[in-house]
Amino acid sequence: MATTSAAKLETASAGRYLGQFCKHFAHRVPVNLAESGNAGIVTFDGGICTLRADDTALALRLDAATTEDAERLQGVIERHLARFAFREAPSLVWQISA
Repeated sequence: MATTSAAKLETASAGRYLGQFCKHFAHRVPVNLAESGNAGIVTFDGGICTLRADDTALALRLDAATTEDAERLQGVIERHLARFAFREAPSLVWQISA
């Protein structure tokens, strides 16, 4: 069953984290980073993560093929954002809808 989840990271560095995230995965999976640097799409095996940055937050939407894929990819996303935003110790709370 397809699963959609969303999370938001409140940060003034949203654009920087979005760029780091997309560039990090670009050598592994298909990535589309907007020229403006405020939006990106990362196509993982099992799901697609859409990212949008503004001056105050990084918004993430994950569309996964299954609940298991959603849980796995949420973990991947969280671990990588934690590395990029280590000074902020980010915590993502995913809102899930089936």
